[in-house]
Amino acid sequence: MSNKTPMVPESERQLDQLKWEVAEELHLDDDIQERGFGNMTTREVGQIGGNMVKKMVAFAEEQMGKGTDIKG
Repeated sequence: MSNKTPMVPESERQLDQLKWEVAEELHLDDDIQERGFGNMTTREVGQIGGNMVKKMVAFAEEQMGKGTDIKG
């Protein structure tokens, strides 16, 4: 069951920002601007999503290492 609504609605803007940051790092940002996300290959979208997850996990691990509550 897929739910595209973020659990924290305020995070949607930050997730979009992260998506573009990762796309730039993978040199896919120009392709996205030309074709749009809907016309990207499954592989390209998967690369972006996979790298987003890696960055989010690294951020969470960093916060846990600091003893900081992730929520705030």
